[in-house]
Formats: sequence, C-alpha cells, structure tokens
Amino acid sequence: MISKTRIKFIKSLQNKKVRDEQRLFVIEGDKLVREFLAAGISVKMLVAKPEFINSLPPEHTRSINKTETVIYDELKQISSLKTPHNALAVIYMPAHDFEPSVIIKKLCIALDFIQDPGNFGTIIRAAGWFGIKNIVCSTDCVDVYNPKVIQSSMGALLHVNVFYYDLKKFLEFAYENSVNVFGTVLDGKSIYNHQLDNRGIILLGNESKGISNELIPFITEKISIPKFSNAKEGIDSLNVGMAASVVFSEFLRKSGIKTD
Repeated sequence: MISKTRIKFIKSLQNKKVRDEQRLFVIEGDKLVREFLAAGISVKMLVAKPEFINSLPPEHTRSINKTETVIYDELKQISSLKTPHNALAVIYMPAHDFEPSVIIKKLCIALDFIQDPGNFGTIIRAAGWFGIKNIVCSTDCVDVYNPKVIQSSMGALLHVNVFYYDLKKFLEFAYENSVNVFGTVLDGKSIYNHQLDNRGIILLGNESKGISNELIPFITEKISIPKFSNAKEGIDSLNVGMAASVVFSEFLRKSGIKTD
C-alpha cells in the first residue's frame, strides 16, 4: 500500500511550479511507461499494479529507483486521468544543453505562444515521427511536462529535445547566420509550390493570434497550406497541430532531408 505522503507528492507534480522545483514529471499508461523503461530512462518511482510489475523483463527494471505496488483504487487517487491505466512513473527531467549554433545546422522548429496542451503534444509527436530533433519554444508556451502534453505526445519526448528561450534572440541569431525562417502565415506562398530547404527554422504561431508581430520581420520565407475545399462556413483554418504535421511532411518529402 502506498503512503498518503507519496500520493500527495505525486499529485503535487501536476503543478508546474512543483515540477520545476523537483525536476520531476509524471508519465501515465502501460505503453508509455514501458517505452520509457525500455529506453533506459532513469525513473525515480514506478507506481503500478502487481501484474504490471511482474510482466516487466529484468532489463527494463534496472533504471527504477523505487517501486510502489498499488491497487486500482489507489491509482485513481493519484492519476490525472479519468480512467487510470495499470501504471504511472515519476521521471527525472532530462538536462539538454541549449546550443543555438548546433540546433540551426539542421531543420528545427520554433513555437510562438502555443497554449493548448493537445496541440503541443501533437507537434512533438509529429516532430518525432518526421525525425526533427529540436523544438525551441517561446517562454510563454505551455509546459512540455504538462500531463496533457505528455499524454498527447505519446512517447515522442524520447526522441525530441524541447527548449524554452527568447524566440526573438533565437531568430536574431538565425538571421546573423543566414538561416532561413519559414513562417506559417495565411498570406504565405503555398507550401506545395515552394522551394523548401534542408536547413532552417519552421516557425509556428499561436492558435488564435498566429505569429507575434515582433517575430514577423525575421521570417525570410512565408508559407501556407492552401484550402482545397469550397466551404465558406465552418472550416476557416487548420489547428496548429494538424498544420504542423502537413508542413513537416512536405519539408521532408521535398527536400530529401536525412534526419539521422
């Protein structure tokens, strides 16, 4: 039986301030936990039903510091999900060094004020699928370790580095180094008719406001996804997560980028 103190501690990690102070975050779900364990990620605490723990191969348990066996009702007390799975884990936050000079050598992503956790998670998942390793976020973007971001990214965080930084400074650095910034804007040239590069920054803006006015001057190539439907009502745009997937796919298809 897990103690009330541990339950309280794990639940406190739903708060960003506590996550930042403790340098810990929570992942939930059998598949996600198994993926992190298989990758050898350091786990502070595994909290799971006995059958889940017993199903783990020995090589997947070496990175676990502490294991807590629980029943379903205890998981319900801890979980941020309406319907908990069989396991959750408390994970140490990775330490990634932010090196702009390295990041701009390959195709990367810049996110300006993304607020919806589901959208952010979808972007991370798409980046992982298409082999884009680095995402640079404005400091007002939603937290990458928000439980909803973790769930919607579906393990892609194992393959994508996420940084928070002053985007204006980052784009200024890119400009000084002659790196293209591909800004997704409504009046941009169709991505299907655009010469895409195998190096540069894909800049995606806020769900409702788009790219901030202070960042527009740094855009060297304005791109957009054309609408093929004739519908005038009900469909006026794609959400940023969907748009990101289309853009990433077209970059990889056209430029023949080797991501590894």
